[in-house]
Amino acid sequence: MPQIRNIAIIAHVDHGKTTLVDAMLHQSGVFRDNQVVMKRVMDSNDLERERGITILAKNTALFYHETKINIVDTPGHSDFGGEVERALKMVDGVLLLVDASEGPLPQTRYVLQKALQAKLLPIIVLNKIDRSDARTAAVLDEIYDLFIDLEATEDQLDFPVLYTNAKTGVAHRKLDDGSTNLQPLFETIVSAIPEPKGDPNGVLQAQVMNLDYSDFLGRIAIGRVFNGTLRRGADVGISKRSGELVPTRLTKLYTFFGLDRVETEEVPCGDLVAVAGVEGIQIGESLTELVNPAPLEPLVIDEPTLAMNFTINTSPLAGREGQWVTSRDLRSRLQKELLTNVSLRITDSETTDVFRVFARGELQLAILIETMRREGYELMVGKPEIVVREEDGKKLEPLERLVVDCPESFVGVVMESLGRRRGELGKMVNHGSGWVRMEFTIPSRGLIGLRGQLLTDTRGTAQLHTLFEGWTEYGGEMASRPTGALAADRSGHTTAFALWNLQERGELFVGPGEEVYEGMIVGENARDADMDVNVTKEKKQTNMRASSADEAIRLIPHRQLSLEQAIEFIADDELVEVTPKSIRLRKRILDTKKRPKRWQQIRANAEA
Repeated sequence: MPQIRNIAIIAHVDHGKTTLVDAMLHQSGVFRDNQVVMKRVMDSNDLERERGITILAKNTALFYHETKINIVDTPGHSDFGGEVERALKMVDGVLLLVDASEGPLPQTRYVLQKALQAKLLPIIVLNKIDRSDARTAAVLDEIYDLFIDLEATEDQLDFPVLYTNAKTGVAHRKLDDGSTNLQPLFETIVSAIPEPKGDPNGVLQAQVMNLDYSDFLGRIAIGRVFNGTLRRGADVGISKRSGELVPTRLTKLYTFFGLDRVETEEVPCGDLVAVAGVEGIQIGESLTELVNPAPLEPLVIDEPTLAMNFTINTSPLAGREGQWVTSRDLRSRLQKELLTNVSLRITDSETTDVFRVFARGELQLAILIETMRREGYELMVGKPEIVVREEDGKKLEPLERLVVDCPESFVGVVMESLGRRRGELGKMVNHGSGWVRMEFTIPSRGLIGLRGQLLTDTRGTAQLHTLFEGWTEYGGEMASRPTGALAADRSGHTTAFALWNLQERGELFVGPGEEVYEGMIVGENARDADMDVNVTKEKKQTNMRASSADEAIRLIPHRQLSLEQAIEFIADDELVEVTPKSIRLRKRILDTKKRPKRWQQIRANAEA
């Protein structure tokens, strides 16, 4: 049986996981010397490259001498926690990567908590030691405090520590020990991470942690063999969540090397595997023997905390830009997403063209919507709502741990904003560098629209990180958006003259020459009431010369909302219209005469 080590790399967003995997692949000889390889090679998704975050857990493998090291690159954002939980089931140890300046952040806490609960042994890697503000000793103390806080065992507390610069591909056992490559890291993985357990001649037990699809091979199940040996052509049983055992034949088996899948005849226990042509298998289900079945427990994933309504586009401009516009298209696409995303839930609503999607957070929903619009879908989405549950007659809502980093001068305005949203300050630390870190507990609904507001209040300097903390008793109504909307009162094309006259009313979301329709939101009103405005008005031309005739029209650049900003901005009576080329805001009821006033809408929602 070959020497195998299975390890997951876990970290907060942007602490350097994917960059470190790049360096490990290069130094282990996976790529040829003259091979052209893009940076962050594990971030294969366009959205991952654009945003600089890992969204999907992916695995690769390399050899260090005679030992095969299977590496799983996990997302660092808690919205994609379903990916993290699955990845940790495939491994025997974790590489915890922490920025030597920022220290452990909420998502570091989240993924580490999951790893410690799974009884995995950690290796600590302090990355970005080349930063001018690196504070390695203080960050290491913070990591020890975090381990103790998460009730780590003595074995888990006795972790090895390495210091790395992932960009240059260097690892040190001690700072400035003269190392010039990642050899200390490879040696530590082989010595500190235990070999996988299992008997290659025992009863077959393999669990599916991920799904892929190929036009030639059909559905591809990716997972780990925990016991026994998978052999090509063997008849095995799929243990379904319902308890049923469905027979199937293994047509093709693959193991991993670098970025490629290598076809093989058999895969022993302890190794990661891709099984092709297994129809009907789902994430969390297991493969076992037909005669003497020993199925594994199905995966249990944390419940979603946020819900959003997806519906077909019904605006006057519907169907002009998208290829997939019907409720049938929308339903089939959402059902397809469920095949590979276990942390999502989708239910039908009272009407056939509205689907309720439950997820971990705003970012997860925004990524799904952005992916769909790039695939040619047109749809509309409503304001995110929290998932409320009842226990012992009490109404409970999700609670989040929020960490805010901001300059000292903005501490007051941040605390004021969070106080209005029922945030409670738990801890405040001033590192003496001009920046302050504050830790709050806040209801999940208090986070909706918070990021945009805090960035405005702190002139773009605040950094927010959140983590699901648990459930708390429902605290009653919370203040909604303090400003109203400027809504177009007729269809047509916007004119510079009309926009020029409206500039002083608030901030505009459209520029001149754009097509609008009645009920479309064209800006944010400076006051709390909604205002219907004419953005298509043209300047009257007469033969009479006027004193204002030569006034130049100077427009302030309008604010182009991104998808996340649009979702954060909308109120209960508003929708975001998403098409492959445009993101528009609109009122739920387009007709100005039929639309209730903003205060009436707020009162009705409060009573509901």
